[in-house]
Order: sequence, then C-alpha cells, then structure tokens
Amino acid sequence: MGTVLQVPWTRLPEWSEAAPLLHEAGFHLAALALEDDAVTLDAFAADPPERIALVLGTEGDGLSRHALRHADSTVVIPMLHGVDSLNVAAASAVALYALRVPA
Repeated sequence: MGTVLQVPWTRLPEWSEAAPLLHEAGFHLAALALEDDAVTLDAFAADPPERIALVLGTEGDGLSRHALRHADSTVVIPMLHGVDSLNVAAASAVALYALRVPA
C-alpha cells in the first residue's frame, strides 16, 4: 500500500462549501493553473505557507473562474513551449514533490 495511509487527504463537498471550510481550518488555497498572474511552482515552494491545500482542475479545461477567485495563490508548473497542460496525476505529483518537507 505504500504511503497512502501516511499522506493526509480528503474529498470535500461542492467548491462553494469547501473553500470556506478550508480557509476556516487555516489552509492557504493554492490553485494550479495557467494564469497570467500565476507564480512559478519553484517561487511558491521557496517560501510556502505552513498549511497548503492544492486545488487542481482537469487537463485542458482546468479550474473554473469560481475556483480561481477563491484561491489565495495561483501557481503554474513551468513547461516547455507548446505544452499547455498536464494531467492531474502528473501535475499533482510534480507539485507535491516540490512542496515536500525536506527530510
């Protein structure tokens, strides 16, 4: 089973209910999206908030405008020219690795 039982995760209700719950619990909502005002993942990971909730959308469509409005930060994974999206498994793996707590 690997470390599946060691990594905290949850499935939340509809976004309109989930975002306020996460904020109340002290989480910084970091949306992974291709937005003009997004900071790079490296820059975000250099000085990360203590409690982060990563918000990921689908490949292609990404996150809704509603979800992006509720995010505290928008973060982009730099990619080669011509590559405009990663699937959610790849994007989450890259982001989680970048944000890991050093051993």
